[in-house]
Amino acid sequence: MAKGLQDFVAAAKASAQETSTEAVASTLGETVLLLDVREPGELQAGFIPGAINIPRGILELKADLNFPMRDPKLADREQEVVIYCASGGRSLLAAVTLQEMGFTNVKSMAGGFGAWANEGREIIKT
Repeated sequence: MAKGLQDFVAAAKASAQETSTEAVASTLGETVLLLDVREPGELQAGFIPGAINIPRGILELKADLNFPMRDPKLADREQEVVIYCASGGRSLLAAVTLQEMGFTNVKSMAGGFGAWANEGREIIKT
C-alpha cells in the first residue's frame, strides 16, 4: 500500500523530539535557532519573533555544508534548533531531515504556528 502524508508524519513523530509552544515561548531571545519552514505566502499570517524562514522545500539545500548557497545560520550542527510550520507536520519531517544531516539538538514545535497564534502568543506581521 502506498504511503500518504500522515504515514510520513507518524514515522517522523516516532523519531523526532517535540516541544510545546510554552517551552518555545520561554526560550525566545536566547541562543535557540527558531526555524520557520512554512512557504513564503504563509508568512502573511505572521511569524514568531526571532524566527528565520527557510521553506521545507529548500531546507536540505540551505543546511548542506557543501552547498554554495547554504545558510550560515545552519552551520553549527550542535546548536539548539526548534522548527515550526503551520500545524506541526512539516516541522516533524524537517526535524528528521536535520537529524539525518547531523544536527544533534533539534525539536519540532507541537501544534505549529496555528497553536502559537491560537494561544494569543506574540506574532509579527509584515
